[in-house]
Amino acid sequence: MQVILLQRVAKLGQMGEVVNVKDGYARNFLLPQGKALRASDANIKSFEARKAQLEAHNLETKKEAEAAAAKLDGQVFVVIRSASDSGALYGSVTTRDAAEAATAGGFTLNRSQISLVKPIKDLGIHAVTVTLHPEVSATIKLNVARSAEEAELQASGKSIQDLAAEAEAAAEFEIAELFDDVGAAASDE
Repeated sequence: MQVILLQRVAKLGQMGEVVNVKDGYARNFLLPQGKALRASDANIKSFEARKAQLEAHNLETKKEAEAAAAKLDGQVFVVIRSASDSGALYGSVTTRDAAEAATAGGFTLNRSQISLVKPIKDLGIHAVTVTLHPEVSATIKLNVARSAEEAELQASGKSIQDLAAEAEAAAEFEIAELFDDVGAAASDE
């Protein structure tokens, strides 16, 4: 099906282009969301008449998105989840969790604006891309921890795995010292 794009669509084209797409993609995504029109003669004439208005609206929303991206870029949001001692989450952090954390932090985001490269399934600080406009995106960080204290430790640069390794090494050292003391006491007798 041929459609006229009313706004820039990633991996498809710029505003005003006539492109061929699969029927289902057009019917189920592009047309209902107002991102495109069927490429009929009447719609092409209608688009040409509204082109200046659409470009002005697009420029206005792009400026608003750039202002929001400047505030949002680099923000860190804490997400508290239960996890194992090794740092593996019981479940995962989803786009909904990221949107709720950003909303709690004072920003209004929809889960459709957030894109995860892969599911977040372990503790730590993870970079997440937020698409505010087809041409504007920002990067936020999600600090996934078991508690607020743990989140502060992660924010200071220590990972949970490092802390667990330090605690394990300290415990092994204490056990080794204990056996050395026991061995020294046995040799004194």
